[in-house]
Amino acid sequence: MSSGRLQPLTALPEATRRALRGVLTDIDDTLSTHGRITAAAYAAMEQLRARGLLVIPVTGRPAGWCDHIARMWPVDAVVGENGALYMIRHDRHGKLRKRYMDDAATRERARARLDAIAERILREVPGAALASDQLYRESDLAIDYCEDVPALPSEAVDRIVALMKSEGMTVRISSIHVNGWFGAYDKLAMTRVLLREEFGIDLEQDRDRLLFAGDSPNDEPMFAFFPNSVGVANVRRFADRMAVLPRYVTTREAGVGFAELAGFLATG
Repeated sequence: MSSGRLQPLTALPEATRRALRGVLTDIDDTLSTHGRITAAAYAAMEQLRARGLLVIPVTGRPAGWCDHIARMWPVDAVVGENGALYMIRHDRHGKLRKRYMDDAATRERARARLDAIAERILREVPGAALASDQLYRESDLAIDYCEDVPALPSEAVDRIVALMKSEGMTVRISSIHVNGWFGAYDKLAMTRVLLREEFGIDLEQDRDRLLFAGDSPNDEPMFAFFPNSVGVANVRRFADRMAVLPRYVTTREAGVGFAELAGFLATG
């Protein structure tokens, strides 16, 4: 799919907007702008929930962040580490529930391999670094290629991907990191588990009633599955790295684009 086939957000039918049950969203460069959640993006989440919609971030960010997000943000749950886990805080009793895709023993075996793989990547790809949030991760390895290091050329990013794949890892590129993990799961797989277990939603039957917003290659499984997929405008930067693009696109980038989406849905 080419970037030329992206439709403007205004092409999303009014009937579809009215039928929506929830909004799933990436965080980095979708909700955030230059690494921060702005007041407009935060208010947009509040706005969507006030309309009775589920709001669920689906992110590559670590378990440590997800604990905070599930407890403190105006969201219903969060999927983290590209599908390794979800967390939900139940309003009725205020307790946080964590659900992992893999059992504890499997996660422990995987973690034992990550340090050696990280050392190899940092040795062979000059300028790459461990993501600053790696200490808070439970299941994956995140290599920073532009968040807190000078942006690496595409050839270096490709080399990181190749090294991870040579170790048998599943790999996804976000707008800031290259993430690798052991296992066949992804954002979509854990989203399916979360919605079934916590909200009684069968994605095979109800995918038309959910909308996903994202911006980068690690969102491709979601873009491919959800007919109501929306990219904030900066998704165009990754068009040459993506086999599947969202159906619709906002006119604005990052968190301002997400606020644009929320405002548009509010008119339905």
